[in-house]
Amino acid sequence: MRVLVTGGAGFVGTNLIKRLLDDGHNVISIDNYSTGKKENHQEGCRYWNFDLSDKRNDVLERDEYDIIYHIAALARIQPSLTDPYKSIYNNFVSTLHILERSRLNNIPVVYAGSSTFHHGLYSSPYAWSKYSGEELCKLYSSVYDLNTSICRFYNVYGSYQLEEGDYSTVLGIFEKQYREGKSLTITADGKQRRDFTHIDDIVDGLIKCSEHKFKAEFFELGSGVNFSINEVADMFGKDYPREYLSARKGEYDRTLCDYSAAKLKLGWSPSKSLKDYIKTVTSDKS
Repeated sequence: MRVLVTGGAGFVGTNLIKRLLDDGHNVISIDNYSTGKKENHQEGCRYWNFDLSDKRNDVLERDEYDIIYHIAALARIQPSLTDPYKSIYNNFVSTLHILERSRLNNIPVVYAGSSTFHHGLYSSPYAWSKYSGEELCKLYSSVYDLNTSICRFYNVYGSYQLEEGDYSTVLGIFEKQYREGKSLTITADGKQRRDFTHIDDIVDGLIKCSEHKFKAEFFELGSGVNFSINEVADMFGKDYPREYLSARKGEYDRTLCDYSAAKLKLGWSPSKSLKDYIKTVTSDKS
């Protein structure tokens, strides 16, 4: 198949592209490289440097696709609080352009949603912008019978995760700090609990969605287990030094995935363990 992956030079997109190439597909990526990296490029994939929120759609029109995985977004809560217009405009308009291209050519879309939905649509511009994409999928599926599915991610970790900057992940930050012998930095009291999901499980869920015809059905992709940030730090060593920082606006107390719908309709369930993953990180250093 000819497959388009938006955000293909980013964390999730890169891992998805690797899997698609291994499965023998012809893959094209579109990324504006705001967080994606050229060093993430995979041999065999064709990359376009383009912002999907741009009014020009010439890049989208250059190829024919059998399916689109729409992963691209300005992610994370904190940057959206600082620059709400940028997050809302980019995430909403980019999704609208993808769905309009798909409507005109009847191309199935797998959309990367967000578990921030469960913590209030008005808790951050990011949460609202991602949910607006889900609503667009519902609209296009309802009015135009477009095949769309929605995957809501929980704290994703693994290869190619961001380790620094505004869009970095907790595990990415911890891994870099541990590798460099620095204290692990924890916001607030560290008692906030998160459901962590390995990137391989996320990719597997995305692929499974593409194997069915849905009308904007959503699937929660998480481990079904959560850990406090303190407990995650303990996995790097109970005596390993840590530093506590001030609480950040927009943070929530708890995430926990119910993946029963994904198990029932996709045959999906998580296979990777956070504890096992961190053991490989700590053993590599020793």
